[in-house]
This record gives sequence, structure tokens and C-alpha cells, in this order.
Amino acid sequence: MDWAEKYRPRHLSELVGNRESLRQMSEWARQWTTETPPLIIYGKPGIGKTSSAWALANDMNWEVVELNASDQRTKGVIEKIAGGSASTGSLSGAFRKLIILDEADNLQGNADRGGARAIAEVIRQAKQPLILIANDLYGLDGTIRNLCTKIQFKALPAKSLVPRLREICSMEGITCALPALNDIAEQASGDIRSAVTMLYASAIGKDKVGEDDVSISSKDSRSTIFDLVAATLGYRQVTSLQDLNMTVDETPDTVLQWIEGNLGVLPDTKKNAAAYQALSRADMYLGYTYKTQYYTLWRYANILMLYGVHDVMKGRPSGYAKIMPPTRWRQMSTAKRQKLMREHLLSQLGISMHMSSASVRNIYLCPVSLLARQFPQSFVKDYSFDADQLNILIHDPDLAKSIVKSIDEEKKSLEKELKKKKKEEEALAKKNRTLKKTEPDIKVQLSSCNETDSALVMIDDNEKESETNVNKDKKSSQSTLFNF
Repeated sequence: MDWAEKYRPRHLSELVGNRESLRQMSEWARQWTTETPPLIIYGKPGIGKTSSAWALANDMNWEVVELNASDQRTKGVIEKIAGGSASTGSLSGAFRKLIILDEADNLQGNADRGGARAIAEVIRQAKQPLILIANDLYGLDGTIRNLCTKIQFKALPAKSLVPRLREICSMEGITCALPALNDIAEQASGDIRSAVTMLYASAIGKDKVGEDDVSISSKDSRSTIFDLVAATLGYRQVTSLQDLNMTVDETPDTVLQWIEGNLGVLPDTKKNAAAYQALSRADMYLGYTYKTQYYTLWRYANILMLYGVHDVMKGRPSGYAKIMPPTRWRQMSTAKRQKLMREHLLSQLGISMHMSSASVRNIYLCPVSLLARQFPQSFVKDYSFDADQLNILIHDPDLAKSIVKSIDEEKKSLEKELKKKKKEEEALAKKNRTLKKTEPDIKVQLSSCNETDSALVMIDDNEKESETNVNKDKKSSQSTLFNF
């Protein structure tokens, strides 16, 4: 059995590092109510995010329902599995059900279409604890981030990993040299899962693990696009941009868009022009590559965009840089989302009007928009529009948001009233059941009292009769005595 799974922590107290984050999770679970927002646990892979969620469920005696990236996560699947689990109770006797959505930042492509919107809807309607796990916080949709409480997990220092590795060696009955453990901890770069896996690979078939046994099990440490862009723009000092580029798993056209998106405007217009000139030349070589399918030209594009821009940025002080995804991507994503929203809106209107979406768009969209401006509340209630869909018809985002917000508040207040009324009805029913149980006892007591009274009456009647007989006997005896 793989040691990473064999020695997975079963309780929060067994986890290594991130004590403050674990404390926040434990406090969130103890104070959880249906009004408590879900958690987003984010951080680099292998530092205990998923293990902490399972350990929390084990500590709280909660059942777990998990949906990860290996599952298809369409809108329908999420609403069926996570949505149903988040709104129903447990059948196993557990106190609650913890819904874990792992790798929530990887909702992308056709397979996960509509998934982000479904998660937001599940969050709003959840009646069970919900935890989202992500490597990149900003890979999540902004709506989801705003609905959740965020907890960050940080990479573990090497000195924190070594005691855990030594403990595993002791439980497995093997001897591992301290330099070997230090080497594994350094190579893992804060990834405890990777550290345990490297130890397992080094110890297979051995009773002793030395420093030489670890060299074949080093972790594949690839650089990210953030590292490459920061180095190109002069925020980081590296020995070779070309070598760094080879460790980044991105195509040259993607790297070019990242550099362009973070280039910004330099104070010196000549330098600014030179940087964009280098990018434009690189873009020409990319065009030649796709046109001729001669991918050797990629190397020229890489050299132009990396070294051309870096040469212009030379002299910039190194330090922290906020590297953001290309603005073009956000604009394309927004345009795609608006297009899907319009299609969904036209489909809803077409179904209600018994005609095609094309007919609604070409003929009736204008009069429908006029009606929506006049009766926006009715449209929101009848078609379940959100603020964006209503804005397509009335072209007033502030008004659309206020109307949808007021209707949502009205729904919430109505739900609270219904819950209150239901609780009162349940309390009244419980009281009636208690009264029904006590009624037979009262009847038995009353009947026993009636029997006692009747018995007393009979005794009184018998006593009176006996007294009457005695008096008669006395009179008869007296009359006999003086009768001559």
C-alpha cells in the first residue's frame, strides 16, 4: 500500500503544519449553522488540503460526499450529487454530511460547462457543510469566492517535514539517515505528499536508506508561467530565461499573451515601443509557424519575446510583482458568458411564447424588452431571471440588481415565515399528542372516582336501612312489653 495513503492523517491533530488554518477549520465546523458560509481551502498541491477536510469530517462524526476532477462536473451532475447531498440529511446516522468539492478551480472545457454557476446555486441553497478545495484561489469564479470564507494553506518548511518522515520510518521498522531525510524534505519543496512518496520509493526492498538512495527519487520541479513572466519583466534574476522557459508547460503563443498582458506602460515611451516591437516580431514568427507547420521557428519567437522584452526592462529593481492573467482572456470569457446568457434567455422566452429563439430575437425582443421595463418584478418571478439576464432586457444594471435583490429578500423572509409557522405547527401537534396520551389516564381516574362515590352512596343507604330496622324493632318490643 502506498505510504501517502497509508499514513494519511485521520484527525486534525495528526496533520503537520498550518496550525492556524486548522484552528479556523475546527472553529468553523463547531459553530456551523445553515447560515454559515462554505469554506474555500486553497494552496499548492500536496500540503494537506483534502486530508484536512476528511480529518475534520472524522473529528465531527460527519458523513463525506466528495466530487473531484476525475468526475464529470456538469451543471446537472453537480446539482444532482452535491446539490441533493447539501439539502438532505444523512442516512448512515451521521450528525451531518460534509460536501467536499475538490479541485474546484479546474472547472473548464465542455465537460464542466455550467459547473461554476451550479456551484454558486448549491452554495446559496446548501443546508449541509460545504468545503471547496482549490490550488489557485483566483481560478475560481468571482461569485463563488464572494460567497465563501477563504482559508489559505501554506507550503511546509523542510524542518517540519523531517520529524514526520522519521516517524514513518520508525513505524515501518527501517533506518533512514538524517542527511537522507533532510534531502527528501528539501526536494519536496513543502509538499508532504511528495516527501512521503519519495521516502517510499527510496525504501522499497531496503532496511536502511542512505543519502545515495534518495538521488533517484527527486521531485519534478517545474516552474510556472508566473516565474517566467516575472523573470522576463525583470522582477526576478535567473541564469537563463531560455532554460526557465523549457521548464514551463506553456506554448509560445500563450507565453506571449502573458507577457503582453503584464507589460504595462513604461514611463519611457522609447522603451515601451521597443518592448512592443519585440513582441510584434515574435508574433510574426508564431504566425509563420502555424502557416508553414514548421515548428523550428518557435525558438526564434521565444528568443525575441523573452530576451527582447527583458533587455528593455533591464535595470528594473527586483522584488514582488503582481502577475495577472491576460486581460484578453477575461474579456473573451466575459463575452462568452454573455453570449450563453443571451441564448438561455431567448430559449426561456421562446418556450413560454411557443416559438423559436430566432423568432424571439428577430421579431419580438424589442416589445418584450419594453414589457420588461414596465413590469420587471413579474419577469424576474415568472422566469427566475438573475440580475444579468434582466439587464439584457432593461439595459439598467443598477435597477436590475436592486429588483433581483429585493425579490430575493422577499423570498428569504417568506421562507423564514414558513419555517416559523412550521415550527409552531409542529409544537402544537406535539402538544396535542401529549394531551391525547394523558386523556385515558384522566378517564380512568374519573371512572375510579365515580365507582368510589357510588360505593359510598350504597354504604350510606345500607346504614340508613339498618338504622330504620333497628328503630322498628325497638318500637315493636316496647309495644309488646306494655300491651296487656
